[in-house]
This record gives sequence, C-alpha cells and structure tokens, in this order.
Amino acid sequence: MGDAAALDRRISPLKNFMAGGVGGACLLFAGHPLDTIKLEHPHTVPADGAVGVEVEGHQAFILVLTTVPPHTDSLGVSTKTKAGLVRLQTQPKASCSQYVLYTGTYDCFRKTVSREGVLGLYKGMGAPLAGVAPMMAISFFGFGLGKQLLQSDPSVPHTYSQIYMAGMLAGVFTTVIVAPGERIKCLLQVQSTTGQLKYAGPMDCAVRLYREQGIRSVYKGTVLTLIRDVPSSGLYFLTYEYLKSVLTPEGQSVHQLSTPRILLAGGTAGILNWVIALPPDVLKSNFQTAADGRYKGLADVLRTLIREEGAKALYKGLSAVMLRAFPANAACFLGFEVALKCLNWLAPNW
Repeated sequence: MGDAAALDRRISPLKNFMAGGVGGACLLFAGHPLDTIKLEHPHTVPADGAVGVEVEGHQAFILVLTTVPPHTDSLGVSTKTKAGLVRLQTQPKASCSQYVLYTGTYDCFRKTVSREGVLGLYKGMGAPLAGVAPMMAISFFGFGLGKQLLQSDPSVPHTYSQIYMAGMLAGVFTTVIVAPGERIKCLLQVQSTTGQLKYAGPMDCAVRLYREQGIRSVYKGTVLTLIRDVPSSGLYFLTYEYLKSVLTPEGQSVHQLSTPRILLAGGTAGILNWVIALPPDVLKSNFQTAADGRYKGLADVLRTLIREEGAKALYKGLSAVMLRAFPANAACFLGFEVALKCLNWLAPNW
C-alpha cells in the first residue's frame, strides 16, 4: 500500500498535460450549453438587429460572434461567454428601443431545445474545443511541473503553500499564450458592436497591431493578465487540493475520493477562482480595448473605473460566470482525475 501511495504522489507533468486536456474537454462539454443559452437576464433585440442582454444597467450585445475567433481563455471561459462579458465590461447602457426575445434563462433553454433539440445546446462546440483542451492541458502541465520542482521526496506530501505556488506557475504558463490572444479577441469583440470593422479577422488584427506599434502592442495587458491568472490559478488548485483532503474520509487515501466529492471540490474551486479573477479581468478588458493614451497606467484604469461607476463595476458579469463556474469546473476536475487514473494504470512508470 505504501508503494501505491508513493506512486500516487509521484508527479508526472506529461500525464498532467494529457489528463488536463481531457479535463478541458469535460469543462467545455458541461459549460457549453450554458454558454449557448447565455445563462443571463432577459434577452432583447435592439433596433439594429443584434441580440443583446440587459445586465445590471449595462447593455451587452452578444449575437455578433461571427467576427470573433472562438476559443477559450486561461480560466476556461469560452468566447461565447467572454463576448458578452467584454461588451458588458466596456460599454454603457444602450438607449435604443427593444423588444423581449427571451423572458429568462429557462425560457431561452426551452425555446432552444424545442427549435433545435438537445444538440442545439452544443452548437458551435467544435471550434472552442480546439482551444480549451490545449489551454487546460498547459495549465495542468504547469501545475504538475510546479509540484515536481517543489517536491524533493515523493514520499512526502506537498504543503499547501507549495500547492499554491505550483498553481501560480500554471497561471504564468497560460498567460504567455493567452495574453496576446485575449488582446486580439477583445478588440474584435468590441468592434463588432460599433459597425465599423477595423480588422478583418484575428490574423489581420495581430499583423496590424505589430506593424503599428510592435510586439508591445500585441502583448498590451499582459501585466493585468498575470495579475488575474497567477493568484487565481494558485487559489484554484489550492482550493481543490484542500477540499479533497478535507472531504476524504478518515483512514482512506485522497486518491479514493468519491465522484460527488470530487465534483464538489472542483466546482467550489471554480467559483473561488472567479471571485479573485473577475476584478482584474474587468480592468484588463477596459485597458485592452481603450484608445491609446486614454490611461496612464494600470492604476489609472482602476481609479477611472471606480470614479465613474463605483467599486461594484469591478464585478460586472459576476452572475454569468458564477452560474457556469461550478458545473464546468466540477466536470473539468472529474475528467482530469479519471484520465489521470487511467494513465497511471496504463503507464505507471512514466
């Protein structure tokens, strides 16, 4: 039994990478239906025909996604959700006349299923899958690598501070890849609401940003992305590992934890992750979509937002991400754990 426990504690970043990809696919499978129905407040149709959603006094236009590259950010939120969030976070309330399209979440769900069947909830899932699975694979790889670097003896369990630091490393890994992609994504999402298309697509946007101001422009907002992802990723993995330990019955191994308890730990980790991540995400969206020279620095973004809209502006879009966070991240960690057990069984010496 001691050998089995030591084997469980031996970290393989490669296995984490593969299992993380499976976890990312499970995250998308659980969260995509909620993205499809938007899981928000009543949907309306403005005069210009774009579908919008009224959330806490702000208008977020969300059915203009044909110009946005579908993928997922480092927090596991697809562009279907983020498109609404970016517009929610950066635009004031619209004044155009509207009529109600959906009276609520259930009405949207019911009408979608009645018109398109259950498969309608998974419409457009292929493209986000190509982004979320590799991104979560990289995140879990960074976490596994961090645990491996901090583990001098496989027979000694990690401390919670080591787990937090390993989770922070996962945030660094994903930021290097996510930051330029989110800069481009935010610009494309915001321009789609104005009717004035400056960029033809993601590649055109990247090329023009580089030509106009160099690589620094492409990576604009990287510091805010780090501020968002590094501590939140640390808390994400720490919460999950801590709850697994707390929920493990006395006398049993944490690796024998039941499925419902894994789901509880994973879902709770997802919620706490967003509690920490959302304020810097709001700041990042405003900073990345602002005209050059509007803000003097990161502190100026915070001061301006609080002065104009109050502290509650830092949590714009909270209801949307929270309603999705629990089921999506619960599924993610369950998929990760199942895949990791299979890999340990198939290749115990990796």
